[in-house]
Amino acid sequence: MQNTHQDINAILKSARQAVQQGQFASAIDTINNALPGTHEDAASSNEPKQDTHVSEQANDLQQDTHLNVKAKVELLYLRAVALRLSQHFTQAIEDTHTILSLRPDHGRAFQEQAYSYKALNQHRQAASAFYQATRFNPALLASWQQLLAIYQQQNNARAESLAQQHISFLTSLPKPVLGAYDLMYDGQLAAADSVCRRYLQQHNHDAEAMVLLAEIGMKLKAYHEAEFLLESCVALHPEHERAAVSYQGLLARLGKYPQAKTFAEKRLQNQPDNFTLQVAYANALVGVGELAQAIDIYRSLLESNNDRPAVWLSLGHAYKAEGDRKAAIECYETAAQLMPEFGDAYWSLANTKTYPFSDAMLETMAEQAARDDVGLEDTIHLCFALGKAYEDRQDYPAAFEHYHRGNTLKRATIDFDIARTEAAMAAQQEACQKDLFARKAGCDDPAPIFVVGLPRAGSTLLEQILASHSQVDGTMELHDILTIASRLSGQQTPYPFNLASLTDDQCRRLGELYIEQTQAYRQGAPFFIDKMPNNFIHIGLIKRILPNAKIIDARREPFACCFSGYKQLFGDGQEFSYSLSDIGRYYRAYENLMDHWHTVLPGEVLTVQHESVLDDLEGQVKRMLDFCGLPFEAECLSFHETKRVIKTPSSEQVRQPINRSGTKQWLPFTEYLTTLFTALDQFPESSR
Repeated sequence: MQNTHQDINAILKSARQAVQQGQFASAIDTINNALPGTHEDAASSNEPKQDTHVSEQANDLQQDTHLNVKAKVELLYLRAVALRLSQHFTQAIEDTHTILSLRPDHGRAFQEQAYSYKALNQHRQAASAFYQATRFNPALLASWQQLLAIYQQQNNARAESLAQQHISFLTSLPKPVLGAYDLMYDGQLAAADSVCRRYLQQHNHDAEAMVLLAEIGMKLKAYHEAEFLLESCVALHPEHERAAVSYQGLLARLGKYPQAKTFAEKRLQNQPDNFTLQVAYANALVGVGELAQAIDIYRSLLESNNDRPAVWLSLGHAYKAEGDRKAAIECYETAAQLMPEFGDAYWSLANTKTYPFSDAMLETMAEQAARDDVGLEDTIHLCFALGKAYEDRQDYPAAFEHYHRGNTLKRATIDFDIARTEAAMAAQQEACQKDLFARKAGCDDPAPIFVVGLPRAGSTLLEQILASHSQVDGTMELHDILTIASRLSGQQTPYPFNLASLTDDQCRRLGELYIEQTQAYRQGAPFFIDKMPNNFIHIGLIKRILPNAKIIDARREPFACCFSGYKQLFGDGQEFSYSLSDIGRYYRAYENLMDHWHTVLPGEVLTVQHESVLDDLEGQVKRMLDFCGLPFEAECLSFHETKRVIKTPSSEQVRQPINRSGTKQWLPFTEYLTTLFTALDQFPESSR
């Protein structure tokens, strides 16, 4: 069907007009014809029906099996509004449940649900739904006002004060800014961006609008612009706390921990007792590897108040990075005991990869995951933790059920289209041909060793092996290449096509910028590792600005790699990993792009197969060292004895001698992985 998008817009416009004019039955009829499953009783009315043209469009849409989730959600939301306003409350609630099954973070659906519960005098359910509405869309002023009344009736002074603070903040915002916040939380990022920019054109350097535009930019992954906005905002408005908090958080998110540490130190001079700021400072210290000082801060905060689950979690992460598994586990267990629904505490235990969950803890986790009043993020974390716990017990049906639920919930909260990613990788192939690299430009520093590939492909193991060499510093997953790519994306000729127009001087300066920014993570060795897996997409950029850099591709057998990624709840990014189809297509696109790099950059990328490392550790170690121009050192074979900060999910695994325990973990799940095999266009031998 060719004009689906236009038809959806026409139907939505017709339904909105009908709602605005009080013609609720007409709106419901319009939407019923566009969606399978109608509310015919609610639609019966003497009000006029929609025109024939819109009706024909709706019939076309109903036959279109590819009606996208966003369109379904918009149609269902409008129908829920019309049903509630026509006093069909139970049916309106049914629609909100359907919306939330598709978009579990849809704040306005919770608000609609709450109004209908309130009309039915189901006050407990209404209060819970209003609360969820504000969690997912903090700009919903009406929900905050409803909560304020509820808290006043309950004499809940603390909650009442919090609600009043939010109401005061929202009512203080200019209407366009408040509207843009609402649009952003509702997932309408382009519209929010447009409204905010128009307001800033009329009110230059308005602090709230700058903070909001930066937040929208972060959601759109325009990190360079977001950083510039917040850096400018804190310079122009040094007393604006929300701008400072946002900037601090963005620096951490971008992995710019040295800058985050310096900024926190500066803020602490004026606010030495600010709890949130002390936590942010400790987090930055962990980021730069100053673990002892970070642990002291966390401990100090807990001494003044032991009931802080999130601080216990952060302390556990610091101990884990340090290699103190026992202390980390004790912290995670304490966090879970203090807050039984705290999903991240259980996931952190599962993410040690070796923690045995007791029967009692497994029962607690299952109870919490089944509750409908537990937060979405907690539920997602619980599902992944339960998946790991059941897998360890060899209860594979239960394990996959929870992995699937966790991934489905997570996938529904992100705006990801695998086709866009495939197109971005295809653009790299189109833009980066052999002639682009005909002569070496850029910074000639040979220090960087990039380890790239897919997550869960063995890159941390390769990093640990190389970092055991006396001439190589291990660092972490550095964001600097991604930041430079983002910076280039904002130019008139889009990235990566503008790589060809970069002058030698521009390439040199970008390479020097990278070397300068990564200096803070080094300890003085001649070479250092940048282990950001996603950098495989940007090998063309790397070779333009750092022509002497070494690039190692950590490759793993596709079934094992993809399923391991599917089981992993990542802290940020890796959106492709939450669907078996997406992750299979991503792996194929990655293979195609790596084949391209080998063609246009012959001999410049070394592929290291994970299974080969397991079979012949010494041979593969010598091969990597030869590629990097490094002499053999036996310490690289005893990599598990190397003491260094490691913050990836594989931290505990690379502190053990080489083993093959993870090579066939997908096999017991074979019956559930048909979607993955189809996306990969590869099938296990037994299923052929």
